[in-house]
Amino acid sequence: MAVAAFGQLNIKHSKIKPPLIAVTAGEPAGIGPDLCVELAQRRLPARIVVVADRELLRGRARRLRVPLRLVEFSPADPLKSSAGALMVCHVPLERPAAAGRLDPSNSRYVLRTLETAADGCREGMFDAMVTAPLQKSVINDAGIPFTGHTEFLAERTGTEHVVMMLVGGGMRVALATTHLALKDVARAITREGLERTLRVLRQDLIRRFSVAAPRIVVAGLNPHAGESGFLGREETEIIVPVLEKLRRAGFDLVGPLPADTLFHPKRLKDCDCVLAMYHDQGLPVLKYASFGAGVNVTLGLPFIRTSVDHGTALDLAGSGRAEIGSLVEAIKLAAGLAGGDRNRKRRTA
Repeated sequence: MAVAAFGQLNIKHSKIKPPLIAVTAGEPAGIGPDLCVELAQRRLPARIVVVADRELLRGRARRLRVPLRLVEFSPADPLKSSAGALMVCHVPLERPAAAGRLDPSNSRYVLRTLETAADGCREGMFDAMVTAPLQKSVINDAGIPFTGHTEFLAERTGTEHVVMMLVGGGMRVALATTHLALKDVARAITREGLERTLRVLRQDLIRRFSVAAPRIVVAGLNPHAGESGFLGREETEIIVPVLEKLRRAGFDLVGPLPADTLFHPKRLKDCDCVLAMYHDQGLPVLKYASFGAGVNVTLGLPFIRTSVDHGTALDLAGSGRAEIGSLVEAIKLAAGLAGGDRNRKRRTA
């Protein structure tokens, strides 16, 4: 189904209808298709359209022994989901997929599902997109440079700067750098990049999460936040000057603080978000507090995108043991954010 045609219909959702959310099924050999099949049995605060190969979903449902009725998605008549039924926007696989067995031949298929959902959001047909996990390594094995959903969607939408933030366990944790080798992190943290990250983070906390005056706690990069330059100069030469500049512009910023004490409950009590300098500085704490129910959010995009906080779990694919909690939470958060967007648009119309 061509996404370009969706925009020509200029569909407007009724005020009383729940948000229409595109869910990509992710890596076809992983647990993404399992989770999408399970969605048909759930009551959710949104209408769901799974972007995937229809036969992949049917086959996984048979393997899981789960009843499933597929309804072909029509942008002219986005039906309300019913028990046991799943709306599907069909994107064909390159080759039949087997649970637990990666096949680089299907990497283009995975990217087409992302393009279909993202383009549908940009055209105003979908209110948000939610992504099941994909396997970055097999996409790279297919000869396609790929570092993750966040970077792919930024390029697809022409967005200059996006921010990865996870929500869960009563916390929001954003990242100054995302999927980088540890040896490359310090070089990637620049004054310009850090300022842009903080501006996007503050803007979307206000715009998407309705936080009127966000208070952001910023981590240092080095142990003890650099120990006044004795353990590294990134704090004194990069982080502190950026924070001081933005404070003068009205930002409520705390830090830079040592990461080993930053996540104490007293520190977080009046905090709206933590900005960590790199992936494994901030996310282990959040995932410990919320594993299986955390949500990944991409800030700065022209539409709402959330995702699960876990990987493809190839060993669980087709077993019936995959936990659906994170995907359900990602849909709930996307639906809530989309509802907020609608209310703001009505107020300004």
